[in-house]
Amino acid sequence: MPEIQYSPRRRHLVRFDPKRIPHMFADVLVLGAGIAGVRAALELDPRLRVVIVTKDKLDLSSSAWAQGGIAGVLDPTDNVENHAVDTIGAGAGLCNEEVVRSVVQAAPELIRELATFGAQFDKRDGEIALTMEGGHSHARVAHALGDATGKEIMRALIDTVRGARWTEIWEETFTIDLLTQEGTCRGALVWNPDHGKTFVWAKQTILCTGGAGRLFRETTNPDIATADGHAIAYRAGAQLRDMEMMQFHPTVLYIAGSSRHLISEAVRGEGAHLVDNRGHRFMPDYDERAELAPRDIVARAITDQMEKTRHTCVYLDLRHLPADLVTQRFPHIGQVCREFGLDMTQDLIPVRPGAHYMIGGLSVDMNGQTTLPGLWAAGEVTSSGLHGANRLASNSLLEGLYYGIRAGRGASSSALEMPDNFCIAPLVSDWPRTTQDDDGLNLVDLQNSLSSIMWRNVGIRRDAEGLRSAAEQVDFWDRYVSQREFNTVEGWELQNMLLVARLMIESALVREESRGVHYRSDFPQTNAGPGEHVSIVWSDAAAATTH
Repeated sequence: MPEIQYSPRRRHLVRFDPKRIPHMFADVLVLGAGIAGVRAALELDPRLRVVIVTKDKLDLSSSAWAQGGIAGVLDPTDNVENHAVDTIGAGAGLCNEEVVRSVVQAAPELIRELATFGAQFDKRDGEIALTMEGGHSHARVAHALGDATGKEIMRALIDTVRGARWTEIWEETFTIDLLTQEGTCRGALVWNPDHGKTFVWAKQTILCTGGAGRLFRETTNPDIATADGHAIAYRAGAQLRDMEMMQFHPTVLYIAGSSRHLISEAVRGEGAHLVDNRGHRFMPDYDERAELAPRDIVARAITDQMEKTRHTCVYLDLRHLPADLVTQRFPHIGQVCREFGLDMTQDLIPVRPGAHYMIGGLSVDMNGQTTLPGLWAAGEVTSSGLHGANRLASNSLLEGLYYGIRAGRGASSSALEMPDNFCIAPLVSDWPRTTQDDDGLNLVDLQNSLSSIMWRNVGIRRDAEGLRSAAEQVDFWDRYVSQREFNTVEGWELQNMLLVARLMIESALVREESRGVHYRSDFPQTNAGPGEHVSIVWSDAAAATTH
């Protein structure tokens, strides 16, 4: 694969004068409060001063929206090697086998630890109940409140971190940029509506800002998933990897005019069928595993079937399942369906794919350390090697826990070794004296236009023509957007999304093959030999390389 180059237009999103902005100091700064961020904070030494920054309320995160569950070997008829083999198989040649085996080996203990924090998992005969999901060879997915696993896990973790006296939580606070000095991360510039901008200087910083689903018109993600962590880390000089790897969930509730709601993988795990508008159960035509094939296969099959039938969606059929099972197992999904006059036990449920999980992200080692000294990362903002080219269902909460702990330990140890004599760097923003301020651009229209072209040209199917067309359009928007200084979260989010969209497009152009979630219709085959990663980093000689 050839080298590519891409440089952001600016190092910083805003102008600043360090003499006019308040400064505060922490030992460890945690950016993001999903499962990875909160678990990292809980691992930090109580002697350290810890600040947790989240751009919305503490209980709003993609982790809290997770429905299906968390995967781990808790059944004596299963074993860790099975879980590893399933994960590696789904990852289509890009998994790091050492990472996979380490994470799945730790999974049972991590799930049991969640119970000690107070998470109430569903039980069967006194033991944690397990279900099957796509790509798994055994039932190994633990769940809570039926189909609200993430909500229950985050409730327990948030209750615990709120009681930790060494943590200070800043809600509704947006991270504008990372602070760097001599190639080392020194904290972040943050903003909230009450206090404006603040420099938060930290000995160590942990980035756990989640994913990028809002880049696409159809997505299961909350509105906060705008790729901020990917963008701020890239501008600061950290290496990103496999940015073309966005996973599309096969089954998102599709009702015109409504927001998109995830229909968990567990619905198919319990036996639901996928049928087209003619009532034909089509998945056996595409894969012998039928509805339990990995997500990339099911998502493409649904897309193909929609084109064949010239219909806007396909349908989940649960009518052959016991009504009691459906209502007890999926209370939240059932409630959402009832809001639109649908009964899961009697009606076909309209679904289509949507952007779900960002597999690409910051390159991290086994301890969650990034390529930028002083910066650690965990969760969906990273490319850890666990998921490869296609995440196995219910491995995401598991990864957040595992790497949250590792990053927390590493940052804690490093911070304890550093003295308290902070040296404020003589920072200078890279804005010219004359520049345009935000002059009333329609940011909603711009974001909608961006998500639409990403869905059309950088979605489930891609080709060189569509990718280049998307690149030209994104560059056009970025040329005039980047010349404006915004003072709102919406403006900063748009700038971050434009940058990450270009990184995703460039990486997708370089990968001239189809692998996992990345499907090139002009290169439909997978390259022979071991899979290669696409890495990209901004430096004085910005370059993306494959290895």
